[in-house]
Amino acid sequence: MNIDRKLRLTAAFVGAATRKDLAAAFRRINPTTAFDVDRADKWLQGRSRPRQFSVYEDWIRLLDLPQPADWIVDCDLETFVGQICDHHGKNRQQLERRAAAFGKPQLHGLDDSGATIVGRYACYSHSWSPYFRGQLIRGTLVIEQEHGPQRLTATYSEQLPTMRLQRKGQVTVTRRGVYIHVGGAGDDTHFFFALFPFSPPGSVLGGYLTGTTVLGPESQPSATRAVLVRLKQPETQASAADGYLDPALTITEDLARFGIKLDQPEVADGHLRRFLERSGDGGVDQIATEDFQRLVEMFDRAWLGR
Repeated sequence: MNIDRKLRLTAAFVGAATRKDLAAAFRRINPTTAFDVDRADKWLQGRSRPRQFSVYEDWIRLLDLPQPADWIVDCDLETFVGQICDHHGKNRQQLERRAAAFGKPQLHGLDDSGATIVGRYACYSHSWSPYFRGQLIRGTLVIEQEHGPQRLTATYSEQLPTMRLQRKGQVTVTRRGVYIHVGGAGDDTHFFFALFPFSPPGSVLGGYLTGTTVLGPESQPSATRAVLVRLKQPETQASAADGYLDPALTITEDLARFGIKLDQPEVADGHLRRFLERSGDGGVDQIATEDFQRLVEMFDRAWLGR
C-alpha cells in the first residue's frame, strides 16, 4: 500500500511542508474532512493507515485524478506517482525529491540531497518610492555560509538613483519558511524577507519583503511581494546594474541577460505578474501556495535544463 510514501508524494504535489499544511490542503477540499493531523503522524510513519473511507474520497479529489477513491489503496507506488506526473505534467524526480524532504527541518541551508540555498539571487519587487510608483525594482541578494554550515548570512543591495544601498544580516531556514533580516544595529534602514520554504534544487525563492521607504519625502512602513531568482552563472549580473526596471521591460526579458531563458515567456510573465500582485482578502495579503509552485516548477525546469 505504501500509504506513508503516497502521503509524502501528495504533500509534495500540493506544496505542503508540514502535516498541518497537508491537513489544510485536505480541508480546502472538504472542510469537514476526517483527515486528522495527529493520526497523520502515524500514517506518515507507516504505523497505520486511514480507516475512514471518506479520507480516500477527499484524497483522490485533492489529487484531481480520474480514479475511484479505493485506487489509492490498491495501486502500487510506481503507478501512483506515474499517474500524478502524467496527469498533471509534473517532473517525477522533482516530485520525489520534495516528497523525501517533506517534514524534515533544513536548518543549515543544505538538504539531504546536497541542494543548498547558498547563492546569488536577482530580487524583483515593487517600488516603495512614490517617485517610481508602479515600477519594479531589481536588487541583489547573496546568501553565503560563514564560520561553518550552521551560520548563513545574506547581503541585500539596490542601486537607487541617489545611492547604492547595501545591508547585511542573518538567514534562518526552517521547514516552514526562510527568514532573512538585513541591517545592523547602526543602520537606519532594515529589511525583512519572509519566504516560502526552500526546496531543491533551489532555483527560486518567493514571499514578502518589508521595511521602510528610502527614496521619498518621508519614511513609511512598506511591504511588497518579491521573487528571488537564483543565478546559475552569477558573473553574468556584472553587466546589468541593479535598479528600477524600464516599464516596457518584462521580468523574463530582464532575466534573459543573465542566461535564464524560460519556455513560453508570455506564460511565464503571466505567472510572475500573478504572484507579485497583491490581494487583500479580509485585510490580509497571503500568497497562494499554488501560485508559488508554478514559479518553482517553471524555474526548476530552466535550472535543470529541462
